[in-house]
Amino acid sequence: MENANKYRLNDREIGTIVREAFGQSFRSASELTDGWANMAYSIRLEDGRKVVLKIAPSSDKPVMRYEKNIMRTEVEAMRLVANTPGLPVPRVYAYDSSCSLIGAEYFFMDFVEGTAMNKIRDSLSREERENIARELGGYSRSINAYKNSFFGSLQPEGRRKDNWSEAFEGMMADVLADGKDASVELPVSYAEIEKELSRSRGLLADVKEASLVHWDLWDGNIFVQEGSISGLIDFERAFWGDPLSEFYFGRFAKESSKAFYEGYGISGLTESEQRRRVLYNFYLDLILVIECTYRKYENQDHIKWTYENLKEGYKQLQSL
Repeated sequence: MENANKYRLNDREIGTIVREAFGQSFRSASELTDGWANMAYSIRLEDGRKVVLKIAPSSDKPVMRYEKNIMRTEVEAMRLVANTPGLPVPRVYAYDSSCSLIGAEYFFMDFVEGTAMNKIRDSLSREERENIARELGGYSRSINAYKNSFFGSLQPEGRRKDNWSEAFEGMMADVLADGKDASVELPVSYAEIEKELSRSRGLLADVKEASLVHWDLWDGNIFVQEGSISGLIDFERAFWGDPLSEFYFGRFAKESSKAFYEGYGISGLTESEQRRRVLYNFYLDLILVIECTYRKYENQDHIKWTYENLKEGYKQLQSL
């Protein structure tokens, strides 16, 4: 989606950083337009290889608190899971956070063959969609198998806590603070939202172990080729937390939930897990609304949908 934060390059700038990373020039570069936050290019190197260049917004662009240092998080998470047998995560070739060659962080990774699931979902049969969801369940379990001693950010300067309740409470507080900073008007007051969240705080006490969570594995980040998942991308919002935070446990993936659960190795969610999931749904609902202001989205239909979606999420939060 188009937004004001994307950092575009000319051919000379692309040539400079390609030469720095690969020691060669490039044949062609084309913009990948599907990303919602970062700039991305598909690049054909002089030796024939096809790679993807991903560029973060420049440091002067306003971003939400949870988006700070997310390119570093993405590279770290991808490298962490790189040796997991069979996990279709692109290889990272080079990462530069110095901003010395261009005015933003960037990295190069493998080009993923296939098509994003959100583009072909309607053309697939129910059986095909369920097979992909089942496959995704297994991959998600492999990602969540990475464990850690603390909850929260992958980055030392980020929020880190010894328990999940405090970590998630901080994550939610950050999003609400972002909304207040940008004067984002919500369908319900910030005070009422904070009151409801405070009432639900005890629901997270059951989570005792911190797992690596991708968090953003919606259909746009799942690539499919010949009926099978060919790539999982966009680890930039990964954190150490409750595996139940993964997107396909949420209400947007309802149609494929059963198949996803089967692939993950569970039969479904317990009542307490369903209640926790309402909180995670609402966390995403808030982000979807507030990020519209930070990214200066122009698509009014999308903006309207985010507000209607937040209203539904708040109703579910009230029912806890």
